[in-house]
Amino acid sequence: MSRAARAAVGRPPVRLLVPAALAVLFLVFPLVALLSRTPWSDLPRDLTSGEVLDALRLSLETSTAAMVVAAALGTPLAWLLARVSFPGHAFVRLLVAVPLVLPPVVAGVALLTAFGREGLLGKPLFEAFGVTIPFTTFAVVLAHTFVSLPFYVISVEGALRATDPEYDVVAATLGASRWTVFRRVTLPLALPGVFAGLVLGWARSLGEFGATITFAGNFRGTTQTMPLLVYQQLQVNPDSAVAVSVILLFVSVAVLALLREHWFDKVAR
Repeated sequence: MSRAARAAVGRPPVRLLVPAALAVLFLVFPLVALLSRTPWSDLPRDLTSGEVLDALRLSLETSTAAMVVAAALGTPLAWLLARVSFPGHAFVRLLVAVPLVLPPVVAGVALLTAFGREGLLGKPLFEAFGVTIPFTTFAVVLAHTFVSLPFYVISVEGALRATDPEYDVVAATLGASRWTVFRRVTLPLALPGVFAGLVLGWARSLGEFGATITFAGNFRGTTQTMPLLVYQQLQVNPDSAVAVSVILLFVSVAVLALLREHWFDKVAR
């Protein structure tokens, strides 16, 4: 809004400024409290302990693996939703969004009923090959993929919808196949959305707790990620839990910094 427009509208009323300030205070105060309780002198020792390093390594590996799966499966799905009309289009898009509103514990139970030893797919796998998925590192990757895939798909779909489909038409009239158009035209134009989806999905994966502990358990070196370690340490060593929480807070701030130009600038416009 220009200065002249702001002058014409007038000063913001106090009855709006006060609740707005309270909302900001409500969001910021717990973070300030967390930082004030952080044992900064003991932080290097806490963050270099074997337990923390194991959890950090596992979190980084499983979150990255989840985003590789999300990119491989989610990019074609996002393209399908953005570029192709088919019966049930709205229903498929609804299914993609369900994990966004599903309670994480329910997501974990759903994964158990699908991939557990008595699950629809897990039981045949166990009986035929002796394969057990729950309470393994692979289970962590599945849980992370399940909760983060919608973030990636919706972000990439939005980027694809924002690009002019006429570029696809021009490339097709020049003789390019639909696969070539996707690979050489559509996807490069949507790369900012792909990057944003990867970052958002990775951050959501890194902070996943409910589905992971329900489906994969909490075993050091195998399924214990950073949020699970925070939960465990909170019961036995609160100072260590605060230190680990600070790491995740810094990661969250870094994610916002990476997405600043892609997300905040668009919101501002």
